[in-house]
Amino acid sequence: MRRLATLALLLACTGSLRAQATPAPVVNPTRVGLAAFADSLLDAPMFRSAQWGVLIVDPTRGDTLYSRNAGKLFVPASNTKLVTAAVTLAQLGSDYRYTTRVLGRPPRAGTIAGDLVVVGSGDPTVSDSISGNAMLPLLALADSLHARGVRRITGALASGANAFPGDTLGLGWAWDDLDDGYAAPVDELLFNEGFARVTVVGGARPGAPVSVRTAPAATLPQLGRIDVVTERNCCMLRSRVTAAYDLRGPRPLLTLAGTVRAGDSVTVAVALRAPNTAFLEAFHEALRGRGIEVVGGVRADSLADTTGLVTLATRVSPPLPSVITAFQKPSQNQIGEILLRTLGREKTGVGTADSGLAVVRRQLAAWGIDSSLAVLRDGSGLSRHNFLAPEAIVRLLDLMRQRPDFDVYYQALPVAGVDGTIRERTRGTLAAANARAKTGTLDKARALSGYVTTADGQVLLFSMIANNHTVPTREVERVQDALLAWLAGMSFRLR
Repeated sequence: MRRLATLALLLACTGSLRAQATPAPVVNPTRVGLAAFADSLLDAPMFRSAQWGVLIVDPTRGDTLYSRNAGKLFVPASNTKLVTAAVTLAQLGSDYRYTTRVLGRPPRAGTIAGDLVVVGSGDPTVSDSISGNAMLPLLALADSLHARGVRRITGALASGANAFPGDTLGLGWAWDDLDDGYAAPVDELLFNEGFARVTVVGGARPGAPVSVRTAPAATLPQLGRIDVVTERNCCMLRSRVTAAYDLRGPRPLLTLAGTVRAGDSVTVAVALRAPNTAFLEAFHEALRGRGIEVVGGVRADSLADTTGLVTLATRVSPPLPSVITAFQKPSQNQIGEILLRTLGREKTGVGTADSGLAVVRRQLAAWGIDSSLAVLRDGSGLSRHNFLAPEAIVRLLDLMRQRPDFDVYYQALPVAGVDGTIRERTRGTLAAANARAKTGTLDKARALSGYVTTADGQVLLFSMIANNHTVPTREVERVQDALLAWLAGMSFRLR
């Protein structure tokens, strides 16, 4: 029955191509039929402008089951994260943790004279996804200060480190993405993975004022003009709100525009354009919530002098596996950029993206993956200047499979039909709750690479990348899912 379900999906997938291509013959999903089935999908007329790179390998037998353009370079999108995670585990180890320290002069009579200084190292775990609520770690730091009797700081809240001195954005990121949460900048202080949620709630009746709330911090981002009106809740009208920053003043102000139906709400994720400042302002909110006054507010224009200061509170992050999971399953870009800069700082002493990329290139070369197979420019895959060959990805997957920390790498990947970025895919097939794979999505680039177990228990490695397609992304996904379902249903006992 399960095999029938798999074949039903294969028919559905090839059926979506029926108007443009002859459907593949109905056969059992065996190794013998794999090449014909894959060719029938990839050669469909709808993909005449596209380039496909596919490699499927049986690592146990050292056997290539299918290959198309496997040694050619493709824009991998977030399949870049497979490389970043692998190199980070290899270079830093599963026990690696980030440390954030709060410095100041010893308090006297409840008062700290001068600045309260935060020294960050790029901890990406001060976030809703890892801590449950990004404010909780900051409130814990505030609680530590409160427990020491601190009630007042006469100076400002400031940053005391420049752990990541380079650009806060990835090379070649599109300028018109920069207001969106997935393209947020990163620095040594990072709050909630660099983004905030802004919810606009319509009034009780048409024309009534809307209300706006932000999370996880109530004070971030700072709002500017709000041109959102409440409309009638009828006539199939959809609530729609756009958000953009006005950068003309001394600090970015978020402007909102659109319409919201009466009683409805819309939530948008927006980048926090100044990461260090955002962290300090969220910490300021946490201190205020614990009854600690900061007379000088937040100072973000320069590094504070830490001479003569002592450590008053410390946060140590969860270990690296928690970070890798929060990175891979939802395909979180900012964690990738943090990991890249962390590699540079820890292994070269310079926490820039370029230094991190040098570490990545050296590790890949040690693994036998040279610049003819991998050209990388960021840690997340958001840059269109990244290029990977399916051969490089499959080789990486195989190398990780042989490492003692493989389970960390494997468990962090999305599970088909269950969670992460492939939770809605391959349901009703043998690939569901089986395949572990990383997606990649940019305009005209769609990738899927990972591990799948056949019906007779053989683990296969695969990488499927489509570039320059003009059809909707879902058509590319149908092909990838059909191939994945075939592999999951395949038996080496059936020839």
